[in-house]
Amino acid sequence: MPRFSIADLLAEQGADLDLELVAGEGGLNRFVQVPRIQKPGLALAGYTTNIHPDRIQVLGSTELSYLQQLNSLAPDKSDRNLELLCSLDVCCFIITKSQQPPDNLLEAVERNSIPLLRTHHQSSTFISLITQYLEERLLPQTNIHGVLVDVLGVGVLLIGKSGIGKSECALDLVLRGHRLVADDVVKVRLKLPSVLFGERNEMLHYHMEIRGLGIINIKHLFGVASIRERKKIDLVIELAEWQEGEQYDRLGFDQQTYELLGIKLPLQVIPVRQGRNITSIVEVAARNQLLKEMGYHSAAEFEELLEKRMVEAARLHSMNIIGDNLE
Repeated sequence: MPRFSIADLLAEQGADLDLELVAGEGGLNRFVQVPRIQKPGLALAGYTTNIHPDRIQVLGSTELSYLQQLNSLAPDKSDRNLELLCSLDVCCFIITKSQQPPDNLLEAVERNSIPLLRTHHQSSTFISLITQYLEERLLPQTNIHGVLVDVLGVGVLLIGKSGIGKSECALDLVLRGHRLVADDVVKVRLKLPSVLFGERNEMLHYHMEIRGLGIINIKHLFGVASIRERKKIDLVIELAEWQEGEQYDRLGFDQQTYELLGIKLPLQVIPVRQGRNITSIVEVAARNQLLKEMGYHSAAEFEELLEKRMVEAARLHSMNIIGDNLE
């Protein structure tokens, strides 16, 4: 399972977390392993049943004002509650809005070697930033051989064996006004609760290999409007060599799926052979996926229409038989 230390979190500069160490330096080797945060809330009053020690605990204005009030009314109880909370081996505390922690909190984290960090961000802003950062660092990710294109707002992942024409198809889609996300290697990340996002490999940027032409740069050739940094994956299209005698889906009643990082995505297998306009088929598949997401299924509508026609034909046939018998 991916993890990183509190020291790594403190040293992070790219996520605009703006963290500083206040106390508990002896616990900087503690690890963060889950992409969720928690506000301790009732744990400061002594109710620690629902505390998850492996989550970062965020202390905002409400928590600190409660601690200050409890310190003035019942300092012994406040000390006991903080000691109980820290005894759960919490990975770290983070204070928002650059607030000053009370002395008994500083003493408790020092005794238990729990890092206490601080940021200038408000709680809502910081929670959004830290959640995004944790998801990118800790949630499962993988690299897949393929091409990811934004087609009419639908994230289409093209897969298939090398040389089948994925890059050429993506280039044609870009020429039609669609946007390239990644070519050859697609970095796929899981985002909670069950969404997959794809992005380019940092080394490849927006370069694309076209056999017979060489390496081209999509961003430089077609401008920034032809690319995007990341896209939710909505549809997987597998380009496969046409095999004589193979039974391909001709009606679209049965939806195949492609599993990636434990998430099942709709899959379309498109057989490739001379004379087929693969780019147009991919574009239509994206449009059809949009309709499905809106609740309209062309194949299901066609099946329903056929059933109605068959029922009507059977009814008319029965009426004709009855009429013949009466004569």
